[in-house]
Amino acid sequence: MKKKWLLGGVIVVVVAGAGVLLGGRFVKPGVMPAGAAQAKAPETAKGAGGKDGKPEVTLEFVPREVVQPALARLPLQLEFSGPLVAPQTAQLRAKAGGTLVALTVDEGQRVAAGQVIGRIDMAEAASRAAERSAMLESARATLAQAERTHASNERLAAQQFISPIALENSRAAVDTARAALAAAQAALATTQVALRDASLVAPIAGIVAKRHVLPGEKVAPEQPVLTIVDLAKLELAGAVGTHQVSRLSAGLPVQVQVEGVAQPVAGRIARIAPAAEPGTRSIGVTVELANPKEMLRAGQYAMVRATLDDDTERLTLPAAAVGSTSGQDHVWVIEDGQLARRAVTLGRRDERQGRVEVLQGLAPEARVLAARFDNLREGARATVVAERSDKSDGAAAPMASAATGTAAPVR
Repeated sequence: MKKKWLLGGVIVVVVAGAGVLLGGRFVKPGVMPAGAAQAKAPETAKGAGGKDGKPEVTLEFVPREVVQPALARLPLQLEFSGPLVAPQTAQLRAKAGGTLVALTVDEGQRVAAGQVIGRIDMAEAASRAAERSAMLESARATLAQAERTHASNERLAAQQFISPIALENSRAAVDTARAALAAAQAALATTQVALRDASLVAPIAGIVAKRHVLPGEKVAPEQPVLTIVDLAKLELAGAVGTHQVSRLSAGLPVQVQVEGVAQPVAGRIARIAPAAEPGTRSIGVTVELANPKEMLRAGQYAMVRATLDDDTERLTLPAAAVGSTSGQDHVWVIEDGQLARRAVTLGRRDERQGRVEVLQGLAPEARVLAARFDNLREGARATVVAERSDKSDGAAAPMASAATGTAAPVR
């Protein structure tokens, strides 16, 4: 009998030891293991929530995550682009033919108006000028001789030593000599002009943009020698559609964003073309901008932004509240404690304020989610709660958000 009791005690000890080895821990009497509680939790939740048997979670949003449409004015921005050009651009041309013997400026060098910057060899013109100067002296001597002869003939005619016809002939000789002198003076002046054209003079103040010929080359009359650009004032020639150009007017201030320049430059609309260009249905618009420090250069590409004031109050939303699916704009609203997606039709946009106009699909009193969130479902329960304070327990905030079902915004 004692052996049976001893054998039973050994079996109990062995079974208890196996339980320790297999379970890894003892279970106190009267306490249910955690695995058993987790296994029974789904059974108690059946029928209390969604289709999968889990309890339905209420999404919570703080007041700053929910907005209402607001009336606001949205200025319209028109944009067009084009290259910068320098309206004060001049080409220095040779006025006479000859050999270019000197050109004292290089590309990029600044010149002043009236500055002599080159010279053309005009030996033929110089010899022609000397010849005509001699002819002028000859005509002047001929006139003096004719005047002396006519004066002598007048004295003789007064004494009736010559006939009146001889006196008239001497007077005609004086007139002929005087005309010859005037012709010689004009011929000499023409030659002197040609000599002055041998000097190349800058027509405007500016910067040498290009040299077309080099010293030693032969040039012909009206051949380009230099191109000079004045950068103090630049223009942008753009094009605007015929449906938008009526909103613009000469003198309207604009902002010009030039490539390679961080800050926009102030400008104004100088001219608007009177007719559209054939085939493009666009009208040319010229913008003028000052460039006193000459930081901008002709040929740079620029974008013009013209801001037009809005005289109408429009129903608007933050641009971040609007999403798009398959080309259809939509917003999420909270109605009767549930989420609903509403398709909307948008109008004007204001990038500076970050707002868009809502034309259709939304009531003024609607409560709209101010940002785009992931994993939103039509008909899900949603509510707006007071702002939480995360200063005291910042680590517990993510856990509370997950427990209450707060949606995560799209970053």
